[in-house]
Amino acid sequence: MVMPGRRRFEAAANAEQAALWDGPSGDHRIRHAAVFDAEAEPLNQRFRAAADVGPGDRVLDIGCGTGQTTRDAARAAVTGSALGVDLSERMLGHARRLSAAEGLRNVSFLQADAQVHRFAAEHFDLCISRFGTMFFASPAAAFANIGRALRPGARLMLMVWQDRDCNEWSCAIRESLTAGTAVPAPAAAGPDPFTLADPASARVILASAGFTDISFTDVREPVYYGPDSAIAYDIVLGLRSTRDLLASLDAAAAGPALQRLRAMIAAHDTGSGVFFGARSWIIAARRG
Repeated sequence: MVMPGRRRFEAAANAEQAALWDGPSGDHRIRHAAVFDAEAEPLNQRFRAAADVGPGDRVLDIGCGTGQTTRDAARAAVTGSALGVDLSERMLGHARRLSAAEGLRNVSFLQADAQVHRFAAEHFDLCISRFGTMFFASPAAAFANIGRALRPGARLMLMVWQDRDCNEWSCAIRESLTAGTAVPAPAAAGPDPFTLADPASARVILASAGFTDISFTDVREPVYYGPDSAIAYDIVLGLRSTRDLLASLDAAAAGPALQRLRAMIAAHDTGSGVFFGARSWIIAARRG
């Protein structure tokens, strides 16, 4: 069965990402949706406070996934509205079910590629995105398109990862899988979780898209990968970065790599959950 919009959506600028998030990565996120929401909760508290959604705001949430940040925005925008946009219809379906269960009437979800989708011009008062804007094929084009959807003076509020080396969750997984092996270095360019990690580069991208008053706030909060090492191991195995690293190993190296990964995760099990160190930026800007 072809889902509504599938024919049009296959031609999106970020078709490879759409296939990923509306496929195995989306399924993985839905299966562990509660853990992924809990993973980001300390970060989300900081992000929610920074976003400071007003009661009448019309909010656009880019890369909303299963909709936690969109629902948060809808609760705050009591006389306004919140629109969550994502590449994955599967995750949006989960988001709709959760929103309906909560009785939220001012929230909606749209499967769309925010880099090219024709949003209503100058409509939104606030655009938010928690880890949803790092994978655009062309970040400059994407933020220019998003900017056209915001009214003059509207706010942009993003949460993105800082450099890979600042994030234990990424380094520890990579090191445990690749110890003693020759694997390709992380890509120097192209969409990945750290595309907007460098403030100088991110500032140029946003300024070229018409944003002003650009600022960066350092956030240091741990991320939660599950209540115990067994669930955390399953979650880590389902990450695209883990799958790609394992695919780069031959059969003889893969077995020991998985043993090291399991041991590393067990070492991070506090008895009250599995936690890794993490650092992110909250990027704030305004549409000029």
